Amino acid sequence: MPRLFALNFRSGLLIGFAVAIAVAAAAIAYERYDTQTLKRTLRRDAVLCGVNTGLPGFSSADEKGNWSGFDVDFCRAIAAAIFDDPTKVKFVPLDANERFTELQKRKVDVLSRNTTWNLSRETNYALHFAAVSYYDGQGFMLPKSREVESGLELDGAKVCVQSNTTTELNLADYFRANNIKYQEMKFAKMDDVFKAYDGRQCDVLTSDVSRLYARGLSFRGRAITSFCRMSFRRNRSHRSCGKRMMTGF
Repeated sequence: MPRLFALNFRSGLLIGFAVAIAVAAAAIAYERYDTQTLKRTLRRDAVLCGVNTGLPGFSSADEKGNWSGFDVDFCRAIAAAIFDDPTKVKFVPLDANERFTELQKRKVDVLSRNTTWNLSRETNYALHFAAVSYYDGQGFMLPKSREVESGLELDGAKVCVQSNTTTELNLADYFRANNIKYQEMKFAKMDDVFKAYDGRQCDVLTSDVSRLYARGLSFRGRAITSFCRMSFRRNRSHRSCGKRMMTGF
């Protein structure tokens, strides 16, 4: 019995030592990466900030190339914190399908755009979500003439959605959880989603509610029905419905 105890104790010490080394190595690697990002930014004398290609109220450029919006202001705030100068920032417009890879390749220092925070994105891309910048929801846009009051009334509808996004996953979860059918119309770029909807290729469009209201200003006679709000999480998916800011610092 004493010998068995000694072996178990020794094994426990070895395991604990190995875990401690792994944790320390990960901490050193993270600190090194974190410092290198900031050093590159300082040498460049400007923050490279990835933003949406064009979302009124959040990030949009005028005819002279001047950027404005909620997400854009966050980029300027970071520049002000680093350089004491909010103008030392360069805006890099990124579509949803390229936002993570460009940040991972160090093409931008920080990403400030509509991006849902979830664990798989942190682990798959080895990136760090710094904080929540905006709580949003997901919703549907459709003609008012359909007189739809709830997403539960959309059985059999053709739904336009951007591919390879949490919006697409939430859409599938919502219809599956409520046992209703739909036909998915997927497009790689959000502009193509809106063009398809405007061209009547689908009955309904789904996206962030903030985006629907912003872009919906150009669509007359369209109603917006929200099905995922800040306080609503579905137990099946455990996906949050939110707009987030992610950073490489």
